[in-house]
Amino acid sequence: MMSKTFPGGYNFKGFEGQPKPQIVSLDAPRKVIIPLSQGFGASLEPLVKIGDKVYAGQVIARDDGSVSSTIHSSINGKVLEIKKMNYFKREISMVVIESDGTGEDYRKIEGYSAQWEKLSSEEIERILYTSGVTSLDREGIPTRFKTSIIGPLEVENLIIHGVGSEVYNTSLELLLKGKEVYKFVEGIKILKRIMPQATVHLALNKGKKPVIERIRKLTSTLPRFKIYPMVPKYPQGYDEVLVPIILNKKFPYGYSAANVSIVVLNIQAVVSVFEAVAEGKPLIERKIALCGSCFKENIHVNVKVGTPLKDIIKDRLKKDGPSRIVLNSLLTGPELNDFSLPIDRTMSQLIAIPEDAERKFLAFARPGLRKDSYTRSFLSNFLKAKKRVDTNLCGEQRPCIQCGYCIDVCPVRIIPTLLYRYFKSGGTEILMKYGIFNCIDCNLCTYLCPSKLPLSKSLKDAKARLIESGCDHSLCILPKFNMKGLNEYKGVKVIR
Repeated sequence: MMSKTFPGGYNFKGFEGQPKPQIVSLDAPRKVIIPLSQGFGASLEPLVKIGDKVYAGQVIARDDGSVSSTIHSSINGKVLEIKKMNYFKREISMVVIESDGTGEDYRKIEGYSAQWEKLSSEEIERILYTSGVTSLDREGIPTRFKTSIIGPLEVENLIIHGVGSEVYNTSLELLLKGKEVYKFVEGIKILKRIMPQATVHLALNKGKKPVIERIRKLTSTLPRFKIYPMVPKYPQGYDEVLVPIILNKKFPYGYSAANVSIVVLNIQAVVSVFEAVAEGKPLIERKIALCGSCFKENIHVNVKVGTPLKDIIKDRLKKDGPSRIVLNSLLTGPELNDFSLPIDRTMSQLIAIPEDAERKFLAFARPGLRKDSYTRSFLSNFLKAKKRVDTNLCGEQRPCIQCGYCIDVCPVRIIPTLLYRYFKSGGTEILMKYGIFNCIDCNLCTYLCPSKLPLSKSLKDAKARLIESGCDHSLCILPKFNMKGLNEYKGVKVIR
């Protein structure tokens, strides 16, 4: 086994509110709201109309002519409404379904088989497409049914990651517990079957030795399969970081891994592949980790796709003060304010942290034993106190002190403070010279800046300004790579 790492990054350790490897299945909600754009692919038009009776697992949206995957009802019931809603800054069509209370059963995918080895590649790909699993992650899962911007025979490398480098992470022990590890390994075999040219690379948290050892034994006879134990440095879950680490190749910033014949998937996606092909399960449920110190209990919940957020968090938040709910990533995820919105099949974490706007006198001079710091003191390291995270910046914005922390941690080796300064002074061409479009918006520079400068937001604004002015960084990217699926990628990017 080979251990890999990368320059820069940051290791988040010791934060309270980490989810335990426990899961609770929530009862089916009285009503679900199914977005007709979920994960990778185009927005779809509904195949049902108001008043129609539907069953759990029924396809309610499908378009074989576009790069997309099918979408299902997650409950048995009746279509109440079909309407457009503002869903994370996008106008998305939604199908609202009222439950008829007839139970948890779902209609299985036609053609599935526990003896999946006897199925042809085309049959496996059809099952994956019909199940909706092909919409998962940034590139989708390629099949002959236009579920990605490349075909399965074009995939040269498949990277599966379970390093867990965020502040809060879905429990790897839970995802690969008991028979789940068998499902995971069988899911890899299914993916290898439809992507025969691909070498499989599995990146796992170096500290999870029992999990790594179990998988190593179960995959010992798999050809072209490699395991990489990794230190969980953020942002290791990003394609732009994983690809150079694992394959020692440059990444075409601003494009997709699929453009260079690579597919990147997470653990849940691979397990879902097995469940679709061998068990006939459509993608109508999602495991969600409840993270952060404002939840009464940090566990995982298994919920139906389309369940309103309020049904998940009700009675689970502590009552001792206001909290902020963030989706998927504490550093980059959107703040949730409208809890009538539904969960979709891309969501994996709900993070609840205390709201704190109180000004702290001489905050910068305090020991901060329970605050995270890039430069940990001897005393705080010695005490090993659980770190707390809240919304307080613990200080006000100050001029740059040239500490270089943002340069040290930048995973793509640009100079955030220099780009910030040129952006503020109105520079344009020089921003491109210093690699502004290599920024992957991980927000790590802002997190570690002792002067509280909005570095990441400024770099994002700078990129938007350059694009509006007609600057096209593709001229610097395209000649260096043998890119595939460019037209399809642009089409999906416009829709998403």
